[in-house]
Amino acid sequence: MEGLYKFFEYSGFANITPGHVVMISVGLLFIYLAIAKEYEPLLLVPIGFGIIVGNIPFVENIGLQLGIYEDGSVMNYLYFGVLKGVYPPLIFLGIGAMTDFSTLLSNPKLILLGAAAQVGIFLTFMGALALGFTPEQAASIGIIGGADGPTAIFLSSKLAPELVGAIAISAYSYMALVPVLQPPIMRLLTTKEERVIRMKPPRAVSKTEKIMFPIIGLLLTTFITPSALPLLGMLFFGNVLKESGVTKRLADTAKGSLIDIVTILIGLTVGASTQASTFLRPQSILIFGLGAVSFMVATAGGVLFAKFMNLFLKGENRINPLIGNAGVSAVPDSARVSQVIGQEYDKTNHLLMHAMAPNVAGVIGSAVAAGILMSFLLHVL
Repeated sequence: MEGLYKFFEYSGFANITPGHVVMISVGLLFIYLAIAKEYEPLLLVPIGFGIIVGNIPFVENIGLQLGIYEDGSVMNYLYFGVLKGVYPPLIFLGIGAMTDFSTLLSNPKLILLGAAAQVGIFLTFMGALALGFTPEQAASIGIIGGADGPTAIFLSSKLAPELVGAIAISAYSYMALVPVLQPPIMRLLTTKEERVIRMKPPRAVSKTEKIMFPIIGLLLTTFITPSALPLLGMLFFGNVLKESGVTKRLADTAKGSLIDIVTILIGLTVGASTQASTFLRPQSILIFGLGAVSFMVATAGGVLFAKFMNLFLKGENRINPLIGNAGVSAVPDSARVSQVIGQEYDKTNHLLMHAMAPNVAGVIGSAVAAGILMSFLLHVL
């Protein structure tokens, strides 16, 4: 009987807390949304399952090496890639290998929409400072507005590793909820006349332009902010692999098996990092709320700046403001939202190819913003 009692004492049934129940329920909700609603299943299934894994109750610090925060555990080793910023550059390599910058090159002014959407990052940074977060924590929270999970993880791993779990969950949650959160803002800030604006077809872009762009883009962006080199270097390297035409096997690996493997690892470990004992704090809820504000402001910033640009554009050069939402980095989901909302008002108006320009610009913009914040906080303050 004593042996049975000891066995029960170390089981999950004896160690479960209300916090574990809450977090396991959150994990199940993520999996439900991924399967039933198809909200970013490639992200939410690994994260949701990781949340469940991270919240299986057990007795800590008795040498079993089970928890993600226990030295020597398997999950702790896998989490190393998050804490040291290894996984995000590999994700960017895959993104670069699957990204076509043609629409951006054919209409360069649309890069301004990607830049305008980053306003959410800096406004939330100031708001987080006002709420008592340290500058490093505030910067890590603000980057959630870019709706770019890898960039959020990369920056927070450098500036505020204690908040990586909460920030990563927030960033990936808002990436998954792009089809839910963005449409109301887009409708609120545009008129019926603006929603049916037809943009002129993009011009054909030569192979030389496609090859030169990632090289020139790398030099320009990293000379401005060298701190973003791990992200931007891998992004543009992946794009060179794609556009060169002579490294198809490498490009296929980067955008296929490699990015899939890293997505599994990053999703599972980020989810597992939400152990109830470390995650369920008022600070985490506040971060989630600030992330929502950041994301909504970023969406509004892109839409409003498109309207502002139209004050100086005439005829077919005008921009449909519905593509302004794509300035956030959620590729390609925010561009798809532009297409879906646009076709609600004109089924023959195809905005997807235009929306991809600010969408890929947003990826670059959020990485540049992260580099600026990192440089300022690590070297200036």
